[in-house]
Amino acid sequence: MSKESKKQIDCPSSQATAEGARIFGVITGTPEQHRVGYLTETVPITDKVLELAGEAKPTQLFRIAAPCAGGSCKHFANNTCSLAKRIVEGVPAVVNALPACEIRPTCRWFRQEGKEACFRCPQVMTDKSNASDYEKQIADTD
Repeated sequence: MSKESKKQIDCPSSQATAEGARIFGVITGTPEQHRVGYLTETVPITDKVLELAGEAKPTQLFRIAAPCAGGSCKHFANNTCSLAKRIVEGVPAVVNALPACEIRPTCRWFRQEGKEACFRCPQVMTDKSNASDYEKQIADTD
C-alpha cells in the first residue's frame, strides 16, 4: 500500500461531535451574506472551544473537518461524496483562486471535485438556520 493510499481523507462539513474533529475555518459576515475565514492552522475541538459558540450550533460558526465517515454517511455511495457533487453542480463559485485551506491535502471534496469544490467552499455553512429551499435541496436535508 502506498503512503498516499494510507492518508486520512477528511470531510470538510463535519459535526463537532465527530471523532478527530477540528476547526479549519470561521464563518464571518452575516447569515445572509457570509464567508469562511480560513485558519492558518486547524484547531482541535475541545469543550473550551465549543463554549465559544455560546447558544449557537458550532457548525453555524465554524467549518469543521473530521475523517470522512465513508459508507456511514448519507452523502456517500460508490466511493463518492454526493454532497460535494451537488455543491459543484448547483452552487455558483464565489472565488476564482484556491483559498488558503489547511485541509486541502486531505479534503474529500477537493480530491473528488478538484478546485471547483474549493471555489464554492467559502460560502458553505454546515448548519444554516435560514437556508432557502434550494439550499436545503443541495444539502439534501429534510
